[in-house]
Formats: sequence, structure tokens, C-alpha cells
Amino acid sequence: MSGIGQMEVGKTLPVIRLEPVSRLDLIKYAGASGDFNPIHTIDEEAESAGLPGIIAHGMWTMGNLAKLFTLYLGEGFIETYSIRFKGMVFLGDVVSLQAELTEEESGKLIFEVAAVNQDDKRVLAGNLTFSLLANQPPAAERS
Repeated sequence: MSGIGQMEVGKTLPVIRLEPVSRLDLIKYAGASGDFNPIHTIDEEAESAGLPGIIAHGMWTMGNLAKLFTLYLGEGFIETYSIRFKGMVFLGDVVSLQAELTEEESGKLIFEVAAVNQDDKRVLAGNLTFSLLANQPPAAERS
């Protein structure tokens, strides 16, 4: 496959496996996002909130999922992105990012996206529309 515009329905993008989630990742994200809720950075605060430990920001996971499309930004752009949080991400978790092309219509590629932890549990799932630039014809026209 030479690019996202040549993908066929049912195919997947290469999975991206993130490094284990670290406290530093979450501290940096808190600073960048302005979300300083202490359940994301302070053990005692997470535990007093009834959590087994610090949890990653949901938006940290969602933002990382967009990395699947970074290599293809020369071919188009993310037009819509809709997700549901399915589970929590904890310190030390290893998250794998996945995307399967489920539909193509008029230069728009519809993907089912997910973030899955090391126990093969989905922590995030949703859909993403990637719009091809005008010079990228749909697969049906390339045949």
C-alpha cells in the first residue's frame, strides 16, 4: 500500500503500539491541555476518588489515536472524529492504536478506530472520517 488513498475497505492501518504510560506523559499532557485534575498525576488523589491509581486523561488517549493518520496528512485530513471512552488507562499500560477502513464514499474514508490495552480490552472506540484531497481519486476510480 503506497498511501491511505489506495486502501481498500476491510484493510487496516499499521497498528501503533505506544510506550508504557508514564507519570511524566500525564504531567506533560496536563500542562499542555490545562487539565490539572489531580487524579491524573497524584496517587493519593486518585485513590481518594475511589480509583485504583492514577488514570490517563481520556483526551490523552484520544489525541494519541490520531497518530495513526499523521503519515497520511499529505493526502488529506481528519474531517470528523467521534469516540466513546470504554475503559481507563493506568500508569504502565501499553496501548495499541488501531484503525480499519469500513467505508469509502466520494473521497471520504470512514474508519473504525480503537485503542486497546495490553489485556486486549478496548479503552476507546469510535469512528473517524479522513477526507482525501481533491487530487486523490476514490479507489473505485483508480481501478
